[in-house]
Amino acid sequence: MYIQAYENLKNKWIVFFIKRKKGLTLDGNLIVRDKPIIDIRDGGLIEIGKDVTLNSQNYGYHINIHSPVKLFANINKGALVKIGDRTRIHGSCIHARERIEIGQNCLIGGNCQIFDCNAHHLSMDNSANRINTTGITKPIIIEDNVWIGANCIILPGVKIGEGSIIAAGSVVNKDVPARSIVGGNPAVVIKTWEEIQKNIKLYQ
Repeated sequence: MYIQAYENLKNKWIVFFIKRKKGLTLDGNLIVRDKPIIDIRDGGLIEIGKDVTLNSQNYGYHINIHSPVKLFANINKGALVKIGDRTRIHGSCIHARERIEIGQNCLIGGNCQIFDCNAHHLSMDNSANRINTTGITKPIIIEDNVWIGANCIILPGVKIGEGSIIAAGSVVNKDVPARSIVGGNPAVVIKTWEEIQKNIKLYQ
């Protein structure tokens, strides 16, 4: 009882300080479990919708979380992370140098990495200079009701269609059709919505 009361009070204080972050806007209630890392630089923006959950606590979560939730908007002026209403993020990193938009009712499992830039150019003609480069950016769009399993990597330029499921441990390097299940490294379509519908009818 006392532990729960302490956790509730601690999380209220965390939200109190998050609300005062320059460059961050909250559209409503924010649910946190332990302190996330929110890093906004160079005119970056983070927009969080209503009843979003940022879970950085291992206790009570069904798998091990390695690090707190990290929301990072930096480098390019106006870099944007936008998170829709009721989305839940568990111990994952979301790093935008340009734009990452996550829709409503999304589930992002523990230890995912979502980033819109590879950090360095290939520089194959002058590999010694690679360390001095910052790479190009390609926005990431994750539409409503997407479920991303634990330990996934979502690479720059990807669009994940509404209602899709990304199997745990997948590396997504190309667009995902709406209402499909994808998995693997690189991720491929395992089942489409049409195939899922056929299977449902077989068991009705």
